[in-house]
Amino acid sequence: MTTSTPDQLVDFLTGVTFFSEVSKPSLLQLCKNLKQEHYGKKDTIIQKGDVGDAMYVILEGEVKVHDKDHLYIMLSQTDCFGEYALIDDEPRSASVTAVEDTSLLKIETKHFVELITTDRGFAQGILSVLIKRHRELDIIQERLTVSKRELELANSKMMGLINGAMDAIIMFDSNFRILVANDSAKEVLENEDVIQRNILFFLDEAGADLLESLVSADLSGNGKGMNTYLPKVVKVIGSDERETLNEGTISRYGNDQSTFYTLILRNIEERLQAESKITSLTNQTKYLQEEIKELTSGYGIIGQDKSMIKVLNLIEQVAQTRATVLIQGETGTGKELVARAIHLASERSEKPLIRINCGAIPENLIESELFGHEKGAFTGATASRKGRFLLADKGTIFLDEIGELPLALQPKLLRVIQEGEFDPVGSSTTVKVDVRIIAATHRDLFEFSKEGKFREDLFYRLNVFPIQVPALRDRGTDVCLIANQMVLQYGKKLNKEVGPLTEQQENLFLDYDWPGNVRELQNLVERAIIVSQSGGVDWSSIIPNPNRTQNPMQETQTEQIFTAQEWMELEKSNILRALKRTNWKISGEKGAAALLGLKPTTLTSKIKAMGISRPV
Repeated sequence: MTTSTPDQLVDFLTGVTFFSEVSKPSLLQLCKNLKQEHYGKKDTIIQKGDVGDAMYVILEGEVKVHDKDHLYIMLSQTDCFGEYALIDDEPRSASVTAVEDTSLLKIETKHFVELITTDRGFAQGILSVLIKRHRELDIIQERLTVSKRELELANSKMMGLINGAMDAIIMFDSNFRILVANDSAKEVLENEDVIQRNILFFLDEAGADLLESLVSADLSGNGKGMNTYLPKVVKVIGSDERETLNEGTISRYGNDQSTFYTLILRNIEERLQAESKITSLTNQTKYLQEEIKELTSGYGIIGQDKSMIKVLNLIEQVAQTRATVLIQGETGTGKELVARAIHLASERSEKPLIRINCGAIPENLIESELFGHEKGAFTGATASRKGRFLLADKGTIFLDEIGELPLALQPKLLRVIQEGEFDPVGSSTTVKVDVRIIAATHRDLFEFSKEGKFREDLFYRLNVFPIQVPALRDRGTDVCLIANQMVLQYGKKLNKEVGPLTEQQENLFLDYDWPGNVRELQNLVERAIIVSQSGGVDWSSIIPNPNRTQNPMQETQTEQIFTAQEWMELEKSNILRALKRTNWKISGEKGAAALLGLKPTTLTSKIKAMGISRPV
């Protein structure tokens, strides 16, 4: 609109911030000397460098304040510009151009100054506006000061975070000049004064080419995004020529006028060394496993006798199933090795094999060991504890010496086998587990169940797949094979070189009964290596010889007449020798009853009648 009458101009000026505190009579005086000017689109109103002689108020239209192509601000109706012309005659610092057809009110400096001088109301009004503006400027300045402090604090926190990072953080511009580098970066670059240096100078040729190509692709608009991992490992060469291998990320920030990049590098030297060592150890392990496998079928079991080949075949047959296994054999025959072999050959080999010796834990603690307990379940239970069955979940549990498990606890084990669940001691919550059970014993569990010392139903649940491990004396030349392997093993361990067994020495091993089986053999070999001299071992002094302890008077006792009591003592001694020979096994093909030519029930009656008991 075009305003022309004085009253209309006064009403318009009251809406202009610069004149908002001036009274209408004073504005009426101002309007007497106002000029209205009109400009077309792109017309220049003020040219930068010209000396101003008036201020302007926009009646209609829109203008821009600018310096060539740089825009400062856009102004429209009721906005003012050129106010500095009222108080000085300095050249204007910017140009003003009409954006569209525009009408302006021109207030010449000489008329404005004259009115300030002669009209006290006008001067007061203008002064009030200026004071208000000054207060607003004070508030803005105060806010700016607070913002500056907050910005400095934020910057301090950010730099603390950057400098505290273990990774090297480097910020650089599009010319690869370093702008910011944290302490870790300075350490990697081996330079405390890296600001404004070229980041490419610290990289090998391949690394520099990679960084240049990434930045070039980004600047040309062909990049796939600059917040990404570096596609290759980068080699950094420090000022002191120390080289490090690093992985990293690169990201971009800034605008079209200024572009900056952040490079984060992580030293992977230690990780590469660790990976190399792991690879080396893995290869060594595989090599050793292959060597052992040739002798042990991969399970740590050394044997060539047909009795052990049968055991290995049984292991292969049962390993891939979920069947419960009962391993039987004399003490020291390697029942635990068989259990481990079954676990290793099964689908559960990646999960734990948990072992518990049922005969080595006090009866009042065995339930807690197997099934766990809650805090306060019994005296001394100061914290909750997981049992072995829970630890073995998804894996295998090996119950060694299962024949020693208390009768009162056997129903709970039976429940785990049948239902796969149990209640921890002191808890009413049922725990579900998926556990493969392997049990072992040197006892005749069938006889135990007949005597009421072991639950018959539990025996049958455990005896799904029985494996009988033969005694060492029944394995033929395996004793020599195992002995030679142990000689080599303990020789390395004790740093003593001892040669393999001779044929004469092997005969010594074959002639001995080995009541303690492989465990006894292991102890004797270790003792032999310890006392060996110059690589030689007097095996005849190491291996027990029953003939050496025979009483010479026994030859003269064959014609002696014995009393009933003496005969009973002789029979008792004979039975004891048979029981020791068979490791207290009564029934079966290799039991004491068969050795004595008696029925198992008859031998059992004699043992009770004579008060014979197995020593603890």
